[in-house]
Amino acid sequence: MAKILDKKLVSPAVYELVIEAPLIARKCKPGQFVIVLSDPESERVPFTIADFDREKGTITMIIQVVGNTSRHICEDYEAGDEWDNIVGPLGQPSEMKNFGTVVCVGGGIGVAPVYPIARAYKELGNKVISIIGARNKDLVLWEDRMRAVSDELIVCTDDGSYGHKGFVTDPLKAMLEKGEKVDYVIAIGPVIMMRNVARTTEPFHVFTAVSLNTIMVDGTGM
Repeated sequence: MAKILDKKLVSPAVYELVIEAPLIARKCKPGQFVIVLSDPESERVPFTIADFDREKGTITMIIQVVGNTSRHICEDYEAGDEWDNIVGPLGQPSEMKNFGTVVCVGGGIGVAPVYPIARAYKELGNKVISIIGARNKDLVLWEDRMRAVSDELIVCTDDGSYGHKGFVTDPLKAMLEKGEKVDYVIAIGPVIMMRNVARTTEPFHVFTAVSLNTIMVDGTGM
């Protein structure tokens, strides 16, 4: 069983859930995920671990309601309720070392899985520049958390309602064209955003990692 300790709506159709899972919190690393089975009749669904607290024994997930299962998980359960089963940590952790200057790019709810990665890079002594983006101001996610683990934070919105008007690739391209030292880039978000980030860094020969978790339909790579 996995108890929901806290649940809140952080943007339209996007929920932040804090789960009591001491064994997972003790072992998990940035970039890993869990599989949730909310009840015996439900579907197995993978979710990235967006944050963890080893001392409190909790993990945090950001879940966007996109179908019946995610709606059931988010809307039919409240703080104090329990899911039937949660398995993890699973998956290959992100590569962690002191690269030098790391740019962490998060688009939409992709900001959530970027957060523990950026935090770990900062703890390892990297200079962390974070670029986060959303369609508009109301959809900007975890700005305060990202600012706390970044040497520099750039916020972008498609409509210009907050921060830089444009895409996350705009400030990334600008810093590369100015010759700023960038040793490693990691991007998590919509596939088209990750593709554009990779295309932006390619001419500058900057190693770039992306997250292809959309192919992990049920956590087995189907």
